[in-house]
Order: sequence, then structure tokens, then C-alpha cells
Amino acid sequence: MDRSAQPTWRILVVDDEPDLVDVVCGGLGYEGWQTRGATTGREAVEIAAAWRPHAVVLDMMLPDLDGMEVLRLIHRERPEVRVLFLTARDTVEDRIAGIAAGGDDYVTKPFSLAEVAVRLRGLLRRAEPPAAGGPPEHALVLGDLVLDEQAREVTRGGTPVELSPTEYALLTHLMQHPRQVLSKAQLLEAVWSYDFGGQAHVVELYISYLRKKVDAGRPAMIHTVRGAGYLIKAAV
Repeated sequence: MDRSAQPTWRILVVDDEPDLVDVVCGGLGYEGWQTRGATTGREAVEIAAAWRPHAVVLDMMLPDLDGMEVLRLIHRERPEVRVLFLTARDTVEDRIAGIAAGGDDYVTKPFSLAEVAVRLRGLLRRAEPPAAGGPPEHALVLGDLVLDEQAREVTRGGTPVELSPTEYALLTHLMQHPRQVLSKAQLLEAVWSYDFGGQAHVVELYISYLRKKVDAGRPAMIHTVRGAGYLIKAAV
């Protein structure tokens, strides 16, 4: 197979067993696809929001959210994402429940990597191929906000957003944790490497700079959670 001619699909692999995630990611990477892994439902939802996978290999039994809830949250933002369930339960009721919830297919544990790849290939043939003019593969994407980590460029709705190095670092950290409240202390440590202590005004100042550039004249994406910190999420 000439893998260089194949679309570069992005596949998110979600299972509570890290070793299994690594094995599946490695096998799918051999197909020429990009992969990322998650071991909890909440981590999967965050990665899906920022990375925008074309398909998700999703365990139905996770330690925090079950697979059905993860599917619902991902499809709320991106209903076109294909979902291949992994399940240890091979009953008709479980299979029907997964498909009825919006899943596209399933494999039963234990499974072979070849079977997972074949089933994903079938699902992806029915999906739109990655657009050549779409966001770069190494970009963080949240709604109409795109941050290209390689080119260090930011656009919103296709319009360039010019940021200083510190503003860029702050936005990057926020977009790496979508819909997650980050305290001033956490932002100071991540962006400025400061221990928290009397520097809250620095965070407040740069958040205000970002809002003027990212949210100016558009629906707000950067939000203050009073007494807790800040978060970024796609505009409604």
C-alpha cells in the first residue's frame, strides 16, 4: 500500500488501559494516520475539542464518564466524528445501545489491530477526507480559533490575530485545556514560571490583552470564572 497517497486521518484512542492505548496508537500510526491517546473520558473530550479527530476508538467502560456520555459530548461539538466502540460485552443489547447512541461500529475485546484498522478504514471511507485547505495537522483548533503551533500563527474566523510572545504562550496554554478553569496561580506557573504571590495583576493584564485581540467584535471565547480563574471555550 502507498501510504503517502492516503489521507492523513486523525484518530483518538480512548481506553483506561495505557498499554492498550499505546499499542493501538502504534498500530494505527503504521497505517499512516495521526493518533493521540486518552485514558479517561474527560481527557478524551478535551483532546477532541482541541485536536478535532476524524474518528474515535472509544472504550465503553471508563473510570469517570462512560463511553456513551463521551460520545454525546464529542458529538455535541462535532457530530461528524466517526466512533468505533471497544466493548468487553458482546450482548445484542449492548451493541444496539452503542449504535443507537450514535456509534458507527464496534469491536469486542479481545480484538486484533488488523480488525480495528479495517473497521476504521471502512468508517473513514464514508467520511469527508481531510481538506487540503483546512487547519494544519499540528494546530490547536477551538471553534473558529486556530493556533498553528509550528508556524506560531493565530487566526480567528480566518483573520490573523497578532500576538506578543507572552500573549501567544498564554493563549496556547488556555487552548491546550479547553473548557477547563485555570487559576491565576496555574497560569503564572505555566506561562511565567512564577510561584504565586502578589503577581495576579500580571495574569489579569494579559487576559485583558488577549480579549482585546481574540474576542474584539466577536462572541466571547475567554471567560472569567469569578473567584476561580479563567477558561476558554468555543463561542456559542
